[in-house]
Amino acid sequence: MYMTVEQALTVYPLSEAKLIAGEAGKRRIVKSVNVMDAPDITDWIKEGEMLFTTAYLIKDEPEDAERLLYKLNQCGSAGLGIKLGRFWTEIPANLIRKANELGFPLIQLPYQFTFSDQMSGLFRDEMKRSTGAMQDVMGKQVRLMRYALQAEPIGSLFDSVAEVIGHPIAVVGSRGQMMHNASGVPDEQLLAKRPWPVHAQWIKTPEWQAYRIPLMRQETCTGFALFFSPQPFLSTMEEGLYSQAAELIAHHTNLRLEDYFAISVQKDFAQLVKRYLKHGLPLVTLQTYAERWEIDLLRQPYRTVLTDLPAAPIPKQRTEQIEGLKAAFLSHARIQELQGIHVALEDGLLSIVPDEDGGAEERIRSAYAAFFAGWQRGSREPQSIVSSRKRQGEQLLEAFDECCRARKLALDWELGGAVIAYESLDLALVFEQVSEKRMKTFCDRWLGPLLEKEPDYAQEMLRTLETYLECDGQLGETAKRLFIHRNTATYRIEKLSELLQVDFKKMNDLMRLKLAFVFRKRLERQP
Repeated sequence: MYMTVEQALTVYPLSEAKLIAGEAGKRRIVKSVNVMDAPDITDWIKEGEMLFTTAYLIKDEPEDAERLLYKLNQCGSAGLGIKLGRFWTEIPANLIRKANELGFPLIQLPYQFTFSDQMSGLFRDEMKRSTGAMQDVMGKQVRLMRYALQAEPIGSLFDSVAEVIGHPIAVVGSRGQMMHNASGVPDEQLLAKRPWPVHAQWIKTPEWQAYRIPLMRQETCTGFALFFSPQPFLSTMEEGLYSQAAELIAHHTNLRLEDYFAISVQKDFAQLVKRYLKHGLPLVTLQTYAERWEIDLLRQPYRTVLTDLPAAPIPKQRTEQIEGLKAAFLSHARIQELQGIHVALEDGLLSIVPDEDGGAEERIRSAYAAFFAGWQRGSREPQSIVSSRKRQGEQLLEAFDECCRARKLALDWELGGAVIAYESLDLALVFEQVSEKRMKTFCDRWLGPLLEKEPDYAQEMLRTLETYLECDGQLGETAKRLFIHRNTATYRIEKLSELLQVDFKKMNDLMRLKLAFVFRKRLERQP
C-alpha cells in the first residue's frame, strides 16, 4: 500500500474519521495498517505503518500516551487512529498538543465501524488504484516502444515523450547545457548543485519535485532527464516507465551525436575546408569531395559563423578550447537544428550553416544565444560573427574573410553582443579610415560645451547622455538603467539639450551625438 494520510482519509469508511491534530504530517506515506494490541508496539513498528487503537493500553496514563506518540514519530509511523467511545470519550488535550508539535497525524476513528472494515476499505481502494496504475503504465510502455522502433529519429522527441508520460520533462546535456525545459522552472534552479551523481534520484524543493535519471551511452553519461511528477512517490512500475523513457531519449539524442562524431565523411570535409582556407587547397578538390559524398552545403545559399573564445595563454590550451567548443556545439540540440558543419581553426570555430530561405541569421542568433546562456564565461565574453549570405562555393573564402574583418572591427570599436552580423558593421567600416584628428574635432564640436564643465558634473552628464542614446531616447528605460527618478532623467536631458544646442527630437542630432560617442571610445583606446 502506498498512499498519503490525506488520501487514506478519503477512502470509505475511513472517510468518516477526523484528522484532529498533526495537520503538517498529512502527506506522510501509509505503507501498511496495523492494530495496536501490545505495550511494546514501538519495538515492532515499521516505517510508514499506520496504527489503530481503542486506547486501552494508554487510557489511564496520559504521560505514557505522549511518550508513545513521540516514539511512533521517531520510528517513522504514518499516524495513529484512536477509536473513542469504549475507553476514552475524547482525546486528551496534551496528546493533541503533542501531535501538533510533532506534525504527527492523530485521527479520531468512527465508532460505528470496526478496524477490519476500515482496513478492508483501504486495501480494496489500493488494489483498485494499483490495477489502474498498472494498466496505465503498460499502455504508456507500449507507446514508448512504438517510438523506439521508428526507423527515423522523432522530430519532436522531448514533447512526444512528455505527452506519453503525462508530465513535463527537462533534458540537460553532459556539460550542463539545457537542451529542453518545459517544466516552467528556471534553468538556473534546475542546473544547481552540478555535477550530479550518475544514478536515478528524487530532487525535491518546496516549489517543485522531479525524478532525475542519467542518460547513458554505453558506460558514459551524456546528460540527464528530469521528470516533473506531482506524486510523492513512484511505484516500481512507474520507475521502470521513467527509466524506459530516459533510455529512449538517450538513444535518439546519441544517434544525433553520432551523426557528427562518428560519420567520417563530415569530419573529412571539415578538414578539407580547413586546408582550403588556411593552406591553399584548390577549391575544385573541396567541391569534388562534396559532390562525391552528396554534401549540398556549398551548392545552396549559406552563411559562415566564426566563434571566438577568450584567449588562452598557451597555444595548446587554445586548441583544446576550440575543440571543446566544437564538441559542445555538436551535443547542443539548438545548434544541431542549424544543420551546419563545424571546423576548428586557430582563429576560432568556423561553422558553415545552410540558408536557403534567407532566415538563417535570426535562427543563428537564437540558437547561439541559447548555447552561450549556459556556457562558462571567461574574462571576455565569447562572440560569434555571422557573414553575409553567400550563394556560391567560390565565396567561402570571402565569407571567412568577412568574419575575420568583422571580428577585428568589433574589438577595435568595442562592440558588444554574443552574435554580431557582418552586415551590421557598415558604420564601423565606413569610419575605419577616418583620421584621429577628425574624430577629435567632431567630438569637440558636439560634446565640447559639456567637456568644459567641472569634471564630476561633466562625467555624470556624459553618462546620462550615452545611456539615453543607447536606450533610443526612451526616458523611462534611461532612468531605470541609471537608477534615478524619471523626472531627474528628464531634467538632465533638458539641460543637455540647452547646453549642447541640440534637439533630441531630430534624428540628425541624435545620430551625430551617437557618432561622437563612437569616436570618443575609439580615441580613448589609442596610446
